[in-house]
Amino acid sequence: MKAKHQRLTLALLAVAAIVGAALLALSALKDQAAFFYAPGDVAGKPLPLGKAVRLGGMVQTGSVVRARDGVSIGFRVTDGKAVVPVRFRGVTPDLFREGSGVVAEGQFQPDGSFTADNLLAKHDERYMPPQMAGKMHKSESLEQ
Repeated sequence: MKAKHQRLTLALLAVAAIVGAALLALSALKDQAAFFYAPGDVAGKPLPLGKAVRLGGMVQTGSVVRARDGVSIGFRVTDGKAVVPVRFRGVTPDLFREGSGVVAEGQFQPDGSFTADNLLAKHDERYMPPQMAGKMHKSESLEQ
């Protein structure tokens, strides 16, 4: 076998190994990937039932209802185009409030509602931890 053929064989084997590794990685991610939906994405379309997905949008003002048990909560998520009712049982994040952004991880129900297993509260880029608020940009060397 000539050297030219040996290099071609090695190159083909390397390409086959890379394609095989990519297929294995995609196969592993297929089971773990959670797709992201906004309420307007699922309005009037078949719901992805039985799959773990993420629903993101804004918590509609005046929609948060806390149950008497103290851990169950219901609210509506909107993106301005559609509204999806969400149920969640657990401790809500500190930044969760009406009018703020939220990402709920869970599953759609056949009635069009969403049951969340986990809530992620979103904040804007100006967020600063309460411990740091007011301490930034202070300069003691400048006096007025």
